[in-house]
Amino acid sequence: MWQQYWTAFVTIYIREVRRFLRIWPQTLLPPAITMVLYFIIFGSVIGSRIGQMEGYSYMEYVVPGLIMMSVITNAYNNVASSFFSNKFQRSVEELLVAPIPNSIILAGFVLGGVTRGLAVGFIVTLLSLAFTTLPIHNIWITILAVLLTAIVFSLGGFINAIYADKFDDISIIPTFILTPLTYLGGVFYSVNILPDFWGYISLANPILYMVNAFRYGILGHSDGISIGLAMLILAGFAAVLSYYCLYLLRTGKGLRH
Repeated sequence: MWQQYWTAFVTIYIREVRRFLRIWPQTLLPPAITMVLYFIIFGSVIGSRIGQMEGYSYMEYVVPGLIMMSVITNAYNNVASSFFSNKFQRSVEELLVAPIPNSIILAGFVLGGVTRGLAVGFIVTLLSLAFTTLPIHNIWITILAVLLTAIVFSLGGFINAIYADKFDDISIIPTFILTPLTYLGGVFYSVNILPDFWGYISLANPILYMVNAFRYGILGHSDGISIGLAMLILAGFAAVLSYYCLYLLRTGKGLRH
């Protein structure tokens, strides 16, 4: 029984990885080029005029946020587009009637999204070394923060794919929710420079905790955000979204017609 489950999981996962590797000029290259442009424009050009941010050069400060931004968008988009394609082609129905738990199906798609997110994050990290240095303050917090973030947004992409009725629906949440929250999540600035009112508002943005947990892992600075609280929020989101994804699979919401 467990061998059957393992085979099913590996099959789904390998298919997901092969899918984005097969079209790497569309999945891995564009985000790398985009981040290099961010490094040049925000880091080298604008950063030289801004000076230091929280005791670090502006380039050092924004690089962890930009790495995390690439992980977030790619983990989310990979699962959203892949699972919706399966739903659109009706091949997801074969998965649902297969003698495997819904958790195996979810794990295969989510780990595929996590792999793409981490792959792009690793590429962006290597490219960033041409512009600045990354000291790595705490490797374990760095790994845990990026891994949990990739899981959370892979799960989010899975939910988006389930509720989407057409391909255009896949871009609605990233455009109108994900992108604004990411840009307002402390990627390009310290929350400490905001007026008190907007600083308190920013604390309601979960991406702020993800970015600063990752930034702490690399630089040892978190804008005053509690790392323990940040990890608790990440783990909580992962648990709640996992439960909701399994609920949607079990009830067939948006999957059975």
